[in-house]
Amino acid sequence: MNKHFIELSEANFDREVLNAMQPVLVEFWAGWSDRCKAMAPMLESLADDGAVSVKVVRVNVEHHEKLTEQYGVRAVPTLLIFKQGGVQDQIVGQTTEQVVRAKLERLR
Repeated sequence: MNKHFIELSEANFDREVLNAMQPVLVEFWAGWSDRCKAMAPMLESLADDGAVSVKVVRVNVEHHEKLTEQYGVRAVPTLLIFKQGGVQDQIVGQTTEQVVRAKLERLR
């Protein structure tokens, strides 16, 4: 497990995402995806940046098909931004830190 991210499962999804007090950035990812690997440093930066006030978590689509299906994820990486228990925004495919930060800023 990466020290920067909480790995989610069906068992802890509600607690870590739906009941979270702060916004949550959920990455749906797969270990075989080069795009997911390329985005890891950017997500680590967001997770470590105390000024952003976002929790960064991950769902492995190969291990948690129920969550993947429940949220309509069809491609990796997919980022879902949750606030107050609901999806507020999404990004499908590889993106930049500036795009993610701009979307998070709109949630303030």
